[in-house]
This record gives sequence, C-alpha cells and structure tokens, in this order.
Amino acid sequence: MSDAVVHLTNVARSFEQGGVTIEVLRGVNLTVAPGEIVALLGPSGSGKSTMLQAVGLLEGGFSGSISIAGTQASDLSAAERTTLRRDHLGFIYQFHHLLPDFSALENVILPQLLIGVKRKAAADRAEELLTALGLEHRMTHRPSQLSGGEQQRVAVARALANKPQLVLADEPTGNLDEATSDRVLGEFLELVRGQGSSALVATHNERLAARMDRVVRLHEGRLQEG
Repeated sequence: MSDAVVHLTNVARSFEQGGVTIEVLRGVNLTVAPGEIVALLGPSGSGKSTMLQAVGLLEGGFSGSISIAGTQASDLSAAERTTLRRDHLGFIYQFHHLLPDFSALENVILPQLLIGVKRKAAADRAEELLTALGLEHRMTHRPSQLSGGEQQRVAVARALANKPQLVLADEPTGNLDEATSDRVLGEFLELVRGQGSSALVATHNERLAARMDRVVRLHEGRLQEG
C-alpha cells in the first residue's frame, strides 16, 4: 500500500491502571487512500483519541506498523517523526488551541513560516483560507474576540494552511451547537476535498459521519467497517 496516505497494520495500545491492563487498541488495521475522508466513529472513551495519537505519531507505546505517506514511522527517530508530522499532517482538536496573543490571520500564518514559506505568501494563503471560511472581517481579531464557531474555523484554516496530505480531526465540532457544527463541518469538508487532502475525523455523531466518504467504527479496541 505504498500509495496510501495512512496504513496501519495490527496496531495495539494498552495501559496499566491499578495493576490492571486496559487494552485500548487491539490489532487495528486501517488504510486511508489519497483524497479519502474517513469518519472514525465511536462513543466517548472508545479509544478514538488514542488511535489519532497513533496515526499522528504524537505518543509512543504502540505496537504494530504505522506508515505515513509511504514512510514507516517505527524506523524513524523522534526528530524524523517531528519532521514527518510537520510536512504531511494537519491537526484539529475539539478545543481550538489557538495562540491567544496572535490574531486569527497570524495564527494561520505561523505554521507556514515554520516550514519556510515566505511571509507574504503565507499571509496570502491565510487570507484565502479565512475568507473561504467566512472570516474575512475577523482576521485581525484575537481568539478571545471570536465566537466558538469562529475560533474553530481559524483552527481549521491553521490545520489546512500547509496543504497536508492528511488532516487528523478529533471531535472538531464537539463544542459547537448543531447548526454551527453543520456549517463548520461542511466548510471543512469542502476545503479538504478542494485541496485533495485526506482526513481521518473522530466523532461520536452518526449524522456528521454520514457526510464523509467512509465510516469505520472503533468497538472494544477493534476497528470495523461501516
């Protein structure tokens, strides 16, 4: 599966708690194709965030094989995994984690500067994304001056700024009301599809999951299709 954006083979993760071993992931297998948007469905506590941490190379302790953009992650040093994340992945969380002292525009410019994009080009890209998300009049505002939905739109723009091959989204609209959630998800899906990225979106919402290309379910540590 060298052309897969993500390829997981027999990925497992367990934790020790009070002398008891808790198996969160039990031999998970998943392939995400280029341009595919996959919903990772499961109730709270089912291990969705743990699985996204595995795919995002954010935490150790996993067994099995994780390949990102054709690169076997287990063969990499910590510095090489950081570079792989920077060059190929984008992240959106339930809480926006925007930098509070920077404007919406600056929050989207900064990740581009980190990979060497010139400031003018980074600003143009940030303005393009924020405008597409309906924030053309809010670019100079800091996060504290934005609504919850606006903050999450900025987080979407930041995640997509470097045109990652894969976007990992962990309950990206979980803190929003239903109407705002629908709008933000729709804008997110349109932008991801428009730039040809793939996405793995963790959610417990069946209605939102149905808007994606494919649904996989995490149940008792195992992944099931549909």
